[in-house]
Amino acid sequence: MTRMDALPADFLRLSARLGQDPLLVQGPGGNTSLKRDSLLWIKASGTELADAETQPIFVPVHLTKARAEAHGAGDGTCLAAVADPVNRLRPSIETTFHALIEWPVVAHFHSVAAIVHGISPEGRREAQRKLADLPFDMIPYRKPGRPLTQRIAQTYQRPIQIWLLENHGIICAGPDVASVEALIDEVEARLAMPMLFQPTAPAIDPPEGFAWLPEANVLAQVDRLRALALGGSPYPDHVVFLGSGLPLFDPERSQPAAIIARKGVVASLSATPAQRAMARCLADVLSRVPPDWQIDMLSAEAEAELLNWDAEKYRQALAKRKAEA
Repeated sequence: MTRMDALPADFLRLSARLGQDPLLVQGPGGNTSLKRDSLLWIKASGTELADAETQPIFVPVHLTKARAEAHGAGDGTCLAAVADPVNRLRPSIETTFHALIEWPVVAHFHSVAAIVHGISPEGRREAQRKLADLPFDMIPYRKPGRPLTQRIAQTYQRPIQIWLLENHGIICAGPDVASVEALIDEVEARLAMPMLFQPTAPAIDPPEGFAWLPEANVLAQVDRLRALALGGSPYPDHVVFLGSGLPLFDPERSQPAAIIARKGVVASLSATPAQRAMARCLADVLSRVPPDWQIDMLSAEAEAELLNWDAEKYRQALAKRKAEA
Protein backbone atom coordinates (compact mmCIF):
# COMPACT_ATOMS: atom_id res chain seq x y z
CA MET A 1 0.00 0.00 0.00
CA THR A 2 1.17 3.54 -0.73
CA ARG A 3 -1.54 5.40 1.16
CA MET A 4 -0.71 7.45 4.26
CA ASP A 5 -3.30 5.50 6.25
CA ALA A 6 -0.94 2.53 5.97
CA LEU A 7 1.24 4.15 8.64
CA PRO A 8 0.66 3.16 12.28
CA ALA A 9 -0.65 5.75 14.72
CA ASP A 10 2.25 5.35 17.15
CA PHE A 11 4.78 6.18 14.40
CA LEU A 12 2.88 9.32 13.44
CA ARG A 13 2.55 10.25 17.12
CA LEU A 14 6.29 9.93 17.76
CA SER A 15 7.08 11.93 14.62
CA ALA A 16 4.73 14.73 15.71
CA ARG A 17 6.09 14.69 19.25
CA LEU A 18 9.64 15.19 17.98
CA GLY A 19 8.57 17.96 15.62
CA GLN A 20 6.66 19.87 18.29
CA ASP A 21 9.62 20.09 20.69
CA PRO A 22 12.04 22.90 19.73
CA LEU A 23 14.79 21.21 21.74
CA LEU A 24 14.55 18.22 19.38
CA VAL A 25 13.47 19.61 15.99
CA GLN A 26 13.36 23.14 14.59
CA GLY A 27 10.97 23.96 11.73
CA PRO A 28 11.35 21.59 8.77
CA GLY A 29 14.44 19.91 10.25
CA GLY A 30 14.75 16.24 11.11
CA ASN A 31 13.07 13.22 9.57
CA THR A 32 11.61 9.87 10.58
CA SER A 33 11.10 6.71 8.58
CA LEU A 34 9.37 3.35 8.75
CA LYS A 35 10.20 0.25 6.72
CA ARG A 36 7.16 -1.86 5.89
CA ASP A 37 7.17 -4.73 3.39
CA SER A 38 9.20 -3.48 0.42
CA LEU A 39 8.66 0.23 1.11
CA LEU A 40 10.46 2.88 3.10
CA TRP A 41 8.14 5.65 4.29
CA ILE A 42 10.19 8.83 4.78
CA LYS A 43 9.31 12.41 5.69
CA ALA A 44 9.17 14.61 2.62
CA SER A 45 11.71 17.38 2.15
CA GLY A 46 10.50 20.76 3.39
CA THR A 47 7.60 19.38 5.43
CA GLU A 48 7.47 19.50 9.23
CA LEU A 49 7.39 16.54 11.59
CA ALA A 50 5.06 18.57 13.80
CA ASP A 51 2.35 17.99 11.16
CA ALA A 52 2.74 14.20 11.06
CA GLU A 53 -0.70 13.47 12.54
CA THR A 54 -2.60 16.04 10.52
CA GLN A 55 -1.00 16.28 7.07
CA PRO A 56 0.36 13.78 4.50
CA ILE A 57 4.06 14.50 5.01
CA PHE A 58 5.46 11.01 4.28
CA VAL A 59 6.59 9.68 0.91
CA PRO A 60 6.86 5.95 0.08
CA VAL A 61 10.00 4.86 -1.75
CA HIS A 62 11.06 1.43 -2.95
CA LEU A 63 13.51 0.23 -0.30
CA THR A 64 15.70 -1.75 -2.70
CA LYS A 65 16.11 1.24 -5.01
CA ALA A 66 16.82 3.61 -2.12
CA ARG A 67 19.46 1.22 -0.75
CA ALA A 68 21.07 1.09 -4.16
CA GLU A 69 21.31 4.90 -4.12
CA ALA A 70 22.82 4.75 -0.63
CA HIS A 71 25.60 2.65 -2.15
CA GLY A 72 26.22 4.93 -5.12
CA ALA A 73 23.55 4.24 -7.74
CA GLY A 74 21.55 7.12 -9.24
CA ASP A 75 21.97 10.69 -8.07
CA GLY A 76 21.36 10.13 -4.35
CA THR A 77 18.06 12.04 -4.25
CA CYS A 78 15.91 8.86 -4.31
CA LEU A 79 13.44 10.66 -6.59
CA ALA A 80 13.65 7.68 -8.94
CA ALA A 81 12.75 5.38 -6.02
CA VAL A 82 9.40 7.05 -5.22
CA ALA A 83 6.66 4.41 -5.22
CA ASP A 84 3.60 6.64 -5.56
CA PRO A 85 3.19 7.89 -9.16
CA VAL A 86 0.91 10.79 -8.16
CA ASN A 87 3.16 11.98 -5.31
CA ARG A 88 4.27 15.61 -5.69
CA LEU A 89 6.68 15.73 -2.76
CA ARG A 90 10.38 14.89 -2.74
CA PRO A 91 11.80 12.34 -0.30
CA SER A 92 14.02 13.84 2.38
CA ILE A 93 17.55 14.61 1.24
CA GLU A 94 18.62 12.14 3.94
CA THR A 95 16.60 9.19 2.62
CA THR A 96 19.77 7.27 1.75
CA PHE A 97 20.93 6.80 5.34
CA HIS A 98 17.41 5.79 6.40
CA ALA A 99 17.63 3.11 3.71
CA LEU A 100 21.16 2.07 4.70
CA ILE A 101 20.20 1.54 8.36
CA GLU A 102 18.49 -1.84 8.59
CA TRP A 103 16.35 -1.15 11.66
CA PRO A 104 12.63 -0.81 10.82
CA VAL A 105 12.17 2.54 12.60
CA VAL A 106 14.65 5.40 12.23
CA ALA A 107 14.42 8.87 13.78
CA HIS A 108 16.87 11.63 12.86
CA PHE A 109 16.48 14.89 14.74
CA HIS A 110 18.43 18.03 15.58
CA SER A 111 18.56 17.58 19.33
CA VAL A 112 19.96 20.67 21.06
CA ALA A 113 21.67 18.43 23.63
CA ALA A 114 23.28 16.32 20.91
CA ILE A 115 24.37 19.40 18.96
CA VAL A 116 25.96 20.95 22.08
CA HIS A 117 28.13 17.84 22.41
CA GLY A 118 28.72 17.39 18.69
CA ILE A 119 30.12 20.86 17.95
CA SER A 120 32.90 20.66 20.53
CA PRO A 121 35.96 18.42 20.96
CA GLU A 122 35.37 18.40 24.71
CA GLY A 123 31.67 17.74 24.14
CA ARG A 124 32.39 14.79 21.87
CA ARG A 125 34.58 13.26 24.57
CA GLU A 126 31.80 13.78 27.10
CA ALA A 127 29.27 12.14 24.76
CA GLN A 128 31.56 9.14 24.38
CA ARG A 129 31.62 8.83 28.16
CA LYS A 130 27.89 9.38 28.68
CA LEU A 131 26.82 6.93 25.97
CA ALA A 132 29.63 4.38 26.37
CA ASP A 133 27.37 1.45 27.36
CA LEU A 134 24.85 2.06 24.56
CA PRO A 135 25.07 0.82 20.92
CA PHE A 136 26.56 4.09 19.74
CA ASP A 137 28.80 5.52 17.01
CA MET A 138 30.22 9.00 16.45
CA ILE A 139 30.18 10.29 12.86
CA PRO A 140 32.43 13.19 11.73
CA TYR A 141 30.68 16.01 9.88
CA ARG A 142 29.74 15.37 6.28
CA LYS A 143 27.37 17.24 4.01
CA PRO A 144 23.81 15.94 4.56
CA GLY A 145 22.60 13.47 1.96
CA ARG A 146 24.70 10.78 0.33
CA PRO A 147 28.09 12.08 1.60
CA LEU A 148 26.84 11.60 5.18
CA THR A 149 25.35 8.20 4.29
CA GLN A 150 28.65 7.04 2.83
CA ARG A 151 30.48 8.08 6.01
CA ILE A 152 27.97 6.21 8.19
CA ALA A 153 28.45 3.15 5.96
CA GLN A 154 32.20 3.08 6.72
CA THR A 155 31.60 1.93 10.31
CA TYR A 156 28.05 0.64 10.01
CA GLN A 157 27.14 -2.46 12.01
CA ARG A 158 23.65 -3.83 12.66
CA PRO A 159 23.92 -3.64 16.49
CA ILE A 160 24.46 0.14 16.38
CA GLN A 161 21.27 2.08 17.17
CA ILE A 162 22.60 5.57 17.90
CA TRP A 163 24.69 7.79 15.64
CA LEU A 164 25.83 11.15 17.02
CA LEU A 165 26.49 13.34 13.98
CA GLU A 166 29.14 15.98 14.62
CA ASN A 167 27.88 19.52 13.89
CA HIS A 168 24.48 18.16 12.87
CA GLY A 169 22.31 16.11 15.25
CA ILE A 170 21.56 12.50 16.10
CA ILE A 171 19.97 9.31 14.73
CA CYS A 172 18.18 6.73 16.86
CA ALA A 173 16.88 3.48 15.39
CA GLY A 174 15.31 0.25 16.53
CA PRO A 175 12.89 -2.62 15.88
CA ASP A 176 9.69 -0.73 16.71
CA VAL A 177 8.34 2.68 17.64
CA ALA A 178 8.19 2.03 21.39
CA SER A 179 11.84 0.98 21.61
CA VAL A 180 13.00 3.96 19.53
CA GLU A 181 11.00 6.36 21.68
CA ALA A 182 12.50 4.86 24.85
CA LEU A 183 15.97 5.10 23.34
CA ILE A 184 15.45 8.76 22.45
CA ASP A 185 14.32 9.53 26.00
CA GLU A 186 17.35 7.72 27.44
CA VAL A 187 19.84 9.48 25.18
CA GLU A 188 18.26 12.89 25.79
CA ALA A 189 18.39 12.36 29.57
CA ARG A 190 22.06 11.41 29.43
CA LEU A 191 23.08 14.30 27.15
CA ALA A 192 20.93 17.00 28.79
CA MET A 193 22.79 20.28 29.39
CA PRO A 194 21.47 23.20 31.48
CA MET A 195 21.13 26.71 30.14
CA LEU A 196 23.98 28.78 31.58
CA PHE A 197 22.43 32.15 30.77
CA GLN A 198 18.89 33.52 30.78
CA PRO A 199 17.86 36.36 28.45
CA THR A 200 16.22 39.53 29.69
CA ALA A 201 13.69 41.72 27.92
CA PRO A 202 15.27 44.71 26.12
CA ALA A 203 14.29 48.11 27.53
CA ILE A 204 13.93 49.69 24.09
CA ASP A 205 11.57 49.14 21.19
CA PRO A 206 12.80 47.07 18.23
CA PRO A 207 13.52 48.80 14.92
CA GLU A 208 10.56 49.36 12.60
CA GLY A 209 9.68 46.20 10.70
CA PHE A 210 11.27 43.94 13.31
CA ALA A 211 10.27 42.27 16.57
CA TRP A 212 12.36 41.07 19.48
CA LEU A 213 12.94 37.32 19.51
CA PRO A 214 12.76 36.71 23.28
CA GLU A 215 14.20 33.18 23.27
CA ALA A 216 17.28 34.36 21.34
CA ASN A 217 18.04 37.66 23.11
CA VAL A 218 20.78 36.02 25.14
CA LEU A 219 22.94 35.93 21.99
CA ALA A 220 23.14 39.72 22.09
CA GLN A 221 23.39 40.11 25.85
CA VAL A 222 26.34 37.81 26.70
CA ASP A 223 29.64 38.86 25.15
CA ARG A 224 30.95 35.33 24.60
CA LEU A 225 27.72 34.15 22.97
CA ARG A 226 27.56 37.24 20.76
CA ALA A 227 31.10 36.62 19.51
CA LEU A 228 30.26 32.98 18.77
CA ALA A 229 27.02 33.85 16.97
CA LEU A 230 28.77 36.45 14.83
CA GLY A 231 31.62 34.08 14.10
CA GLY A 232 30.01 31.32 12.06
CA SER A 233 27.50 28.50 11.82
CA PRO A 234 27.75 25.37 13.97
CA TYR A 235 25.35 23.12 11.97
CA PRO A 236 23.75 22.92 8.50
CA ASP A 237 20.20 24.15 9.06
CA HIS A 238 21.44 27.46 10.44
CA VAL A 239 23.29 28.08 7.17
CA VAL A 240 20.34 26.96 5.05
CA PHE A 241 17.80 29.29 6.65
CA LEU A 242 19.85 32.19 8.07
CA GLY A 243 23.13 32.18 6.17
CA SER A 244 26.54 32.25 7.81
CA GLY A 245 26.42 33.17 11.49
CA LEU A 246 24.01 35.77 12.82
CA PRO A 247 24.87 39.33 11.71
CA LEU A 248 24.78 42.62 13.57
CA PHE A 249 21.67 44.60 12.73
CA ASP A 250 22.08 46.84 9.70
CA PRO A 251 19.05 48.94 8.67
CA GLU A 252 20.43 49.11 5.12
CA ARG A 253 20.41 45.34 4.62
CA SER A 254 17.70 42.72 4.30
CA GLN A 255 18.12 40.48 7.34
CA PRO A 256 15.68 37.80 8.56
CA ALA A 257 17.30 37.94 12.02
CA ALA A 258 20.08 40.03 13.50
CA ILE A 259 21.83 41.01 16.72
CA ILE A 260 21.58 44.43 18.34
CA ALA A 261 24.60 44.30 20.61
CA ARG A 262 23.87 44.14 24.35
CA LYS A 263 20.15 44.62 23.66
CA GLY A 264 18.63 41.60 21.94
CA VAL A 265 17.98 39.66 18.76
CA VAL A 266 15.41 40.93 16.28
CA ALA A 267 13.53 39.01 13.62
CA SER A 268 12.08 40.68 10.56
CA LEU A 269 8.29 40.70 10.48
CA SER A 270 8.67 38.92 7.13
CA ALA A 271 10.93 36.18 8.55
CA THR A 272 9.54 32.69 8.15
CA PRO A 273 8.76 30.49 11.18
CA ALA A 274 11.73 28.33 10.13
CA GLN A 275 14.08 31.33 10.28
CA ARG A 276 12.82 32.35 13.70
CA ALA A 277 13.16 28.75 14.88
CA MET A 278 16.78 28.64 13.73
CA ALA A 279 17.65 31.84 15.59
CA ARG A 280 16.13 30.39 18.73
CA CYS A 281 17.99 27.11 18.19
CA LEU A 282 21.30 28.95 18.01
CA ALA A 283 20.56 30.51 21.40
CA ASP A 284 19.41 27.18 22.84
CA VAL A 285 22.68 25.57 21.73
CA LEU A 286 25.24 28.27 22.53
CA SER A 287 23.73 29.10 25.93
CA ARG A 288 24.38 25.48 27.00
CA VAL A 289 28.03 25.19 25.93
CA PRO A 290 30.34 25.28 28.99
CA PRO A 291 32.83 28.17 28.87
CA ASP A 292 35.83 25.81 28.82
CA TRP A 293 34.59 23.95 25.71
CA GLN A 294 35.90 24.99 22.32
CA ILE A 295 33.46 25.16 19.37
CA ASP A 296 34.13 23.91 15.85
CA MET A 297 32.11 25.96 13.38
CA LEU A 298 31.42 24.70 9.86
CA SER A 299 34.14 25.65 7.41
CA ALA A 300 33.57 28.26 4.71
CA GLU A 301 33.69 25.44 2.17
CA ALA A 302 31.00 23.47 4.02
CA GLU A 303 28.80 26.57 4.21
CA ALA A 304 29.22 27.24 0.49
CA GLU A 305 28.20 23.66 -0.31
CA LEU A 306 24.95 24.16 1.58
CA LEU A 307 24.15 27.63 0.26
CA ASN A 308 24.56 26.55 -3.37
CA TRP A 309 22.67 23.25 -3.08
CA ASP A 310 19.48 22.94 -5.12
CA ALA A 311 17.98 20.45 -2.63
CA GLU A 312 18.22 23.02 0.15
CA LYS A 313 16.90 25.82 -2.04
CA TYR A 314 13.84 23.63 -2.59
CA ARG A 315 13.42 23.18 1.17
CA GLN A 316 13.74 26.94 1.75
CA ALA A 317 11.12 27.61 -0.91
CA LEU A 318 8.66 25.19 0.71
CA ALA A 319 9.20 26.79 4.11
CA LYS A 320 8.54 30.24 2.63
CA ARG A 321 5.42 28.99 0.84
CA LYS A 322 4.07 27.53 4.07
CA ALA A 323 4.69 30.81 5.91
CA GLU A 324 2.75 32.72 3.26
CA ALA A 325 -0.21 30.31 3.21
